[in-house]
Amino acid sequence: MRRFSLAVSAALILSACLTAVPAHAHDGPRALGIDDCTATACHFDVPPGTYDVRVLLGGDADSSTAVSGETRRSLLPETPVAAGERVARSFTVDVRTPEGEPTGPDGTPGLDLALGGSAPALADIRVTPAARHTRRILLIGDSTVCDQPADPYSGWGQQLPQFLRKGVSVANYADSGESTVTYLGNPRLWGTVRPLIRPGDLVLVQLAHNDKTTDEATYRTNLETLVAGVRDKGGRPVLVTPIVRRWFNADGTLNNDTALLVNGLGVDHPAVIRSVAAAEHVPLIDLTAKTKALVESLGVEGSKAIYLYNEKKDNTHTSVHGATVYAGLVRDELLARHLVPRGTVRVG
Repeated sequence: MRRFSLAVSAALILSACLTAVPAHAHDGPRALGIDDCTATACHFDVPPGTYDVRVLLGGDADSSTAVSGETRRSLLPETPVAAGERVARSFTVDVRTPEGEPTGPDGTPGLDLALGGSAPALADIRVTPAARHTRRILLIGDSTVCDQPADPYSGWGQQLPQFLRKGVSVANYADSGESTVTYLGNPRLWGTVRPLIRPGDLVLVQLAHNDKTTDEATYRTNLETLVAGVRDKGGRPVLVTPIVRRWFNADGTLNNDTALLVNGLGVDHPAVIRSVAAAEHVPLIDLTAKTKALVESLGVEGSKAIYLYNEKKDNTHTSVHGATVYAGLVRDELLARHLVPRGTVRVG
């Protein structure tokens, strides 16, 4: 949807590397391929839906290419290729309107991809509609999860697609500023997402940061409503405890209400989520525990790069680096709990 403009030297992408695709097939529409690309970006005129993308990376010189798309989603991690070689990679991407946050702008129609990395080189590309049985991971969350529209912000859901191979798409319906109360009450959020859930879809729910005035009974009921709504559509709900805030005690720990998402009414959000997951027999990704351990291990200084402390003095929202690290934790939990097939996940 959005055109990308990256400062990449055109010399790094040699015209000899661009394998032409016939402009028109004899008996059908023009194939979606390299003709739809410039040296730094590709645009494909496709309707909303799910698409498989196969890229062939490499050129005459050593190269290193990453692919992002739509609203700054990381779709393929940086991939080095030796001079003269070619490497094929594939991924599946969700194209929707609005292209980013559900309450944000529509964006521009179609699928937009951007070529990044230290020395990008695209030799060929093919875009085709995904198979009907393609697995989907839907995300419900707040600003720590969503497809953030601008640097330096990034949600972990924005970085999750790069850890998945062809056959699994991420449809990120997280939205900045939302609580369980506002997400359920907004027709552009739950009222839109719930009808889209298909049997077998994995639906990850992380809502807590903005439930600052939600009492425990209401918070619990809201989580139960989300779980029931996903199940009613044949989806598979997964509850996710919130990422910690980077709020240290004097002894270097995060054992305080601010860091661990206990609101002003004394509601311990992670504890309630764990309780609901156990009572409803729902898989739990305890991201609070995982991120707490990581941040404490990095310490006061080392953890600044995970969040936007250096840029914004922000101890809640993550940098691209931090969101990528946290998305990796989610990936690990999806594998550990057998929520996605190992062959559909990039590891290492």
